[in-house]
Parts: sequence; structure tokens; C-alpha cells
Amino acid sequence: MEQRGQRTAAGTSVPGANRRGLWGPVIGFGLVSLAADVVSDGARPLAGPLLAQLGASALVVGLVTGAAEAAAQGLRLLFGPWADRTRRYWTFTLAGYGLTAVCVPLLAVAPLAGEAGLVLASVLIIGDRVGKAIRSPAKTVLLAAVAKQVGRGRGFAVHKSLDLLGAVLGPVLIAAVLAATGSMSVAFAVLALPAAAAMFMLFWLRLRVPSSVPAAVDALPPPGAGRPATVFTRGFLLFAVAAFFWSAGLVAFGVIAFHLTTTAGVPVAVVPLLYAGAMAAAALGALASGVIYDRSGAAALLALPLLIAAVPLLALAPAAGLAFAGVLVWGTATGIQDSTVKALIADLVPEGRQGTAYGVFAAFEGAGALAGGGLYGSLYGSRPLLILAVAVLQLIAFSVLVVALFQIREPQRGRSARTLRQD
Repeated sequence: MEQRGQRTAAGTSVPGANRRGLWGPVIGFGLVSLAADVVSDGARPLAGPLLAQLGASALVVGLVTGAAEAAAQGLRLLFGPWADRTRRYWTFTLAGYGLTAVCVPLLAVAPLAGEAGLVLASVLIIGDRVGKAIRSPAKTVLLAAVAKQVGRGRGFAVHKSLDLLGAVLGPVLIAAVLAATGSMSVAFAVLALPAAAAMFMLFWLRLRVPSSVPAAVDALPPPGAGRPATVFTRGFLLFAVAAFFWSAGLVAFGVIAFHLTTTAGVPVAVVPLLYAGAMAAAALGALASGVIYDRSGAAALLALPLLIAAVPLLALAPAAGLAFAGVLVWGTATGIQDSTVKALIADLVPEGRQGTAYGVFAAFEGAGALAGGGLYGSLYGSRPLLILAVAVLQLIAFSVLVVALFQIREPQRGRSARTLRQD
């Protein structure tokens, strides 16, 4: 075992004394993500109950939450290339986190806004996810730059673990506040504290590493210089089409939370705890599917449409026990979607075009989420039809995915599967 140093991505040995300094920016980005996820994921399970309290129907809840997820995914097609073109990665990162830090705590005033409360809440819920789209591509470039010196596999793994910790702590915090006060407005207002902490750490990080990050970013080839082969291979496009169909069938958690509180009789204070459990299931699903992917290849993803097909059958059941099981299945599916799916994209696409590939793929997922929001919102009142519709969508997704896997033909698994697993 190496005691005195650590190999960097460039192959040089880093003395132990300097290693801690190199890890600082990586951990800093991880702590920013942790605090931001306390805010965003703390509020996310309350979106459905809040909209219902403000008078929204299941259709409106489905449309708003579907549009939010569509914005989080689809707008990356705009902001990713924009950040590459301008090289203003810090600007996009700060703006994206800032939008989340403002929008989520402001949800506290929505119940006080009278008839305008529903519109205000809808705009703020979507605004939070727009912030995700703005910051995600740029933040990934910055994180890749600082993680290079410690090894991107280890660096991204540490960042992801801190990110998931925030996704669990946020709902637990909200559940505690709801149990103590019974007020969603107070719960949203409390999230202003981790929001401020996230922005403080981000500005501190910007001042702390003003040289290493821009230097690494400036070393990237200019846009259009020496661009490798196109990302639009037949296998990639078929994979993206499959993603559209599985995204269209993945019921948004806002609709699940709406069902839990209005039909299954689950107290609002319990919903964030269920979401925290879903995030834990997401972590396990990501880990399990990642191990299977590294060992057996992309066929591991064939489980994804099957899991998604089971979500409405369980999560929208009238019995709370089945609904709880459905929440865990939902979490497992989202974990696979957020990790192993990205690993396969990284293996399919040349490194110089991965940013474009992620933007295009996210657009397909976002379009599916938007279409699905209207579908399961309108069919919520007739759950057998909803279950059937999701099953048909997943049958199509499974079939297209099988064809895509035949087209892929032994991608180079693991080349960056451990370095690009994040939101």
C-alpha cells in the first residue's frame, strides 16, 4: 500500500502533505451539493401536498411536477453548450445554485398569497429545477477539473456520497419541522438556512480555488477544435428513445405524495421520511446496478423499465403498505437512471462530445417527463388505465432498449462509469 503519496490522473505522485490540499476543493463541492440537496430534496416531497393544499387537482400536480423534471433535464441541452461556448462555468454554477436558494424558501409565502398562491408555488417549484439545469453541466466541468488531481473516480465518488447524504438529511429535517409545527410554511422557511450555507460555501470555494479550476478549464480544447465523431450513432439514438418512454412512465414523486396524503391517509409529516427512504433505495439501486454493469454490461439496464412499470401498481395503491413499497421501487428506479444510465452514455460517446451527448439525452428524458406529467395527472382518477398506460410505455421502452443494446456492441465498460455518476 502506498503510504507517502498518491498517484494523480497524470501519473505523478502527490506527497501526503499536499494530498489533503488537493482534496479540499473536491470536498468543498461535495459540501455545497450536500447543503443544496438539503434544500431541494427537502422541499421536493412536499410539492404535491403543497399544491393540493392550494387547490390543485391531480392533473395540475402532474403537469407542474412533470414540467419541473422536464426543465431540470431538457434545459441542460441549452445551458451545457452555452457554458462551453462562453467558458463562464463559475457564473452558471453560481446562478443555478442561487436560483434554488431563492425559490425553495420562498415557497413559504405561497399559502399566504391567496388566489395567486397556486401560480406562485408552481413557478417556484419549476424555478428550483431550472436552477438544477443551469448549474449541473457547468458544475460537472469544475468538479472534473479539481478531481483530476486526486483521481476522478475517487473524487466523483466522494462528491456523490455527500450529495446523497444531503438528499436524505433534507427530508428528515422537513419531517422534524412538520412534526414540531404542523406548518409547511415554517418547513419551507427553515430551508433558508441550508440555502444560505450552500451559497456561502460556494462563494468561499470560488475564492479558495481561483487558479486551479480556471486553469484546468482553460486547458480544455476550444469549441469546435478537433471534434471527434458524432454522438448521433444509431445505438445512442435508440437508447435516447428508450429513455423518452421510460421517463414518460416514471410517475413523479409529487403525484405519489399527492396520493399518499389525499387517498392513502398518510400524514404530511411522514411523506419526507418516505422520500428519504426512497433516496436510500436510490443509492442501493445505483450501487447494485453499477456493479452488475461493470461485470455483465449494459444488459443490467433492462431491469429499469420493469421497475418503472411496477411503480404505479404499488405506489398508487389505496393501502399504505403497498404504497410504501412503491416508493422504494420508485427510488431504486431513479437511482439506476441517475447513475448506470450515465455510465453507459460515457462509454458510448467520445470524451470530447460527452457534454453534447448528455444534453441531448437529457432533452429526451425531459420531454418524456413532461409528457408523462400530463398522462398520469389526467389518468389518476382511473388508476387501472394509468397502470395499463405505464405498462405499455415500459413495454415499448424495453423493446427499444433491447434493440439499442444490440446496436451498441460491447461498449468499453467502466472507462468512465465511476467518474460521471451524478446529477
